Amino acid sequence: MRDAFTRALMREAAEDPRLTLITGDLGFGVLKPFWETYPAQFLNAGIAEQSMTSLAAGLAATGRTVLTYSIGNFPTLRCLEQIRNDCAYHNLNVKIVCVGGGFVYGSLGVSHHATEDLAALRALPGVTVFAPGDPAEVEAVLPALLRTPGTCYLRLGRGGEPTLHTAPILDWHMPDALTLREGRDIALLSTGGILTQTVEAAALLQARGVSAEVVSFPCLKPFDRERVRALSHRFHNLITVEEHTVIGGLGSAVAEVLAEEGAPCRLHRIGMEDMYATAVGTQQYLRQVYGLDAEHIAQKAAEILNQGA
Repeated sequence: MRDAFTRALMREAAEDPRLTLITGDLGFGVLKPFWETYPAQFLNAGIAEQSMTSLAAGLAATGRTVLTYSIGNFPTLRCLEQIRNDCAYHNLNVKIVCVGGGFVYGSLGVSHHATEDLAALRALPGVTVFAPGDPAEVEAVLPALLRTPGTCYLRLGRGGEPTLHTAPILDWHMPDALTLREGRDIALLSTGGILTQTVEAAALLQARGVSAEVVSFPCLKPFDRERVRALSHRFHNLITVEEHTVIGGLGSAVAEVLAEEGAPCRLHRIGMEDMYATAVGTQQYLRQVYGLDAEHIAQKAAEILNQGA
């Protein structure tokens, strides 16, 4: 996802000299092509995320579109007050980029886990929230992110994620959800890099004779209410999957729609419960420990169908 982000950003920077990228002293391997090509549009703020965010607000106030870039919790929770007071309150064009959503940096412990970021940013008035599921979705949403007025949040994986869409995503319109696989028995809804697991879970279910639809939500705010409404009338059960707490993220967004619409279906949420991840290990290991991997998702779906819920 990081490489797709850099490629797409460089295309945009070529057309807009006001576009500025600020890093919190990291990402040099992936960002190097950008700063070598557009040195006047790049800054390193050092390991000072709160200052980086206020600096971005100041530059945005001069008419620039400014992106801040750091890992995990650092560009979000560490400087939430600066995002709220300096950027969002003034409706400034600051785009916060988190590389390493969820358990990407799982081996570094809870300080580097980003499992509450979507809820925190989604709660801020006027902040648009993007969480693409694969590199194709990153390239599709980035132009929308840069052209959306005000403060935005972009949650990325780390790097090396597979492209799951079989064709480029052309003319994506915010906040459209994207169907990767059609099904008839149950629907799996996901946001962010956990899409790899929902796609794999659908394949496991297919081998067990269960037809699962897979839908990715690359934009959490605003939210594709129409797609949720349509799915609620086609399926008796919807499962949301997120590498994030079940509180305030995708599961909450879907629950809000279903409750307000009085939808005729059941919602089941898969994500981190109201807890911190105390285990340490690779991203996939932590997904397995906390029931977010493909096998656990498929097992949960099969249990729901077998119970006739």
